[in-house]
Amino acid sequence: MRVVLGVIDLDRRNLLKVAGAAGILSAIPLARYVAEADTRKIKIGMIGSGQVGSVLGGVWARAGHQVMFSSRNLDHDKKLATELAPNAHAGTSREAAEFGEVLVFSVPYSALPELGKTLVESYKAKVVIDTCNPEIARDGEIAVQALKTGPGLFEAQLLPGARIVRTFNGVSAEMMASAHEHPLRFGMPMASDDKKAIEVASGLIREVGYEPVLIGGLNMGKHLMPCADSPLFLEHTPEQIRDITATLKP
Repeated sequence: MRVVLGVIDLDRRNLLKVAGAAGILSAIPLARYVAEADTRKIKIGMIGSGQVGSVLGGVWARAGHQVMFSSRNLDHDKKLATELAPNAHAGTSREAAEFGEVLVFSVPYSALPELGKTLVESYKAKVVIDTCNPEIARDGEIAVQALKTGPGLFEAQLLPGARIVRTFNGVSAEMMASAHEHPLRFGMPMASDDKKAIEVASGLIREVGYEPVLIGGLNMGKHLMPCADSPLFLEHTPEQIRDITATLKP
């Protein structure tokens, strides 16, 4: 592997995008994650099962956690659950939110306001891992508002009462799926104000193959975006993340 300016070589990144989600999941060795796991086995509700949600949920199911996938495509979720049996299940977003001790929101940003209202009694006081990113072209006005307030702080408004940690935002699903293969252990930046959320997310991040690096509270979540002008975009070593974070404004 070649590292350029602290991130994975972009040629390799483009090659990885060719792989489909199903192929990604099947390539993840269970033994690696079981050996590295430092969290107790928990129930995880995946609110959204696109590329990021499928890969993360797949890793954690293979590591022995009970995972429930949910999305607008229940057939897709049932197929995922079958591939990852016996630790995976499929259901509605409400069922997944009620099922999970920890919830992972991995949906288009425009879906968050409605989910925030309809699932409030299910996610309140739970640890919520927020992988969502506002994109104006896709999400419209809600993305404009989020970027003005700052991703992280804005999710706290949309998901009142949740114990939010913002992470897995600036790295592709393909990179997450292959993180365990790298001889150099990369860091995964996260932003949160909640000690419990930080502890839980840290253990789950390690199971994916990254070293968690807290960059600050949710006000720092604005720096975790999948765009070229974000200094924490793509993969960096933990030391590089800390050095970059020291230059960022709250």
